[in-house]
Amino acid sequence: MNLFCAIAAAELSVGDLLERANSGIVRDVDEPKVIGDIAVDDEQDERNADPCTSSGCMWPKSSDGKVYVPYVIANHFASSELQVIQRGLDSFSSVTCIRFIPRSNQRDYISIESRSGCYSYVGRRGYGQTVSLDRNGCIYHSTVQHELLHALGFNHEQCRSDRDNHIRVVWENIIDSYKYAFDKIATLNQGTPYDYNSVMQYHRTAFSKNGLATMVPIPNSNVAFGQATQMSQNDIKRANRAASVPEPQPKVNLASSPQKSTGQNLAHQSSLQRHPLVH
Repeated sequence: MNLFCAIAAAELSVGDLLERANSGIVRDVDEPKVIGDIAVDDEQDERNADPCTSSGCMWPKSSDGKVYVPYVIANHFASSELQVIQRGLDSFSSVTCIRFIPRSNQRDYISIESRSGCYSYVGRRGYGQTVSLDRNGCIYHSTVQHELLHALGFNHEQCRSDRDNHIRVVWENIIDSYKYAFDKIATLNQGTPYDYNSVMQYHRTAFSKNGLATMVPIPNSNVAFGQATQMSQNDIKRANRAASVPEPQPKVNLASSPQKSTGQNLAHQSSLQRHPLVH
């Protein structure tokens, strides 16, 4: 991809990038079953359950209040690609309690690899779990954040349990084989509102068979949505609340009334190597 095309692609929404990267993919026999960009176990019924509604799917909180997620990165990425991936990993540390750390000997970790398309399991699966960032279409800041949020336990915004109050799914415009992408499930909303600007929200014509809208916001059908190129404030809040971490409070003038707190806190190891990038 030349520089002009790379810059143009980087300005696309995460939904556009994922749809392009995962279109027409034929996966290798050793890859997991993938539904859209979500990897699932064979026995998992992805149509009616979010694996993170069950216990044990979230990454554990350490005694210092932070959540450490070990990772390894396959050795087939170019240095420029590693920089994009590392930026995505590091972006969580500045706004959340989540720290992605190079794996030493931890049992559970994410394995970032260039497989067939962009995908991740939802939540902690146990042992090594693949986060696929295909070199051919997935190495963008927004897609890295999107797949990492899946790995942390978050699903797509349009699949939220309360989505029918905020968007209308136009089933007749959806490609039949992609209707699963709009199944409503019990998601981890963490007391945050439906977010049209979430990096987990797909765009208006996602998986359309005729170029017409597959989702329409309600009650105002003209609201823009699905255009995110990075995590929104609500994405950040959810990540912190899921880990039960107090959110930073805005500074207030001591002469004024203090702001009331919300009170709601939120394995293929071979051929892989760690890349402790130096900054």
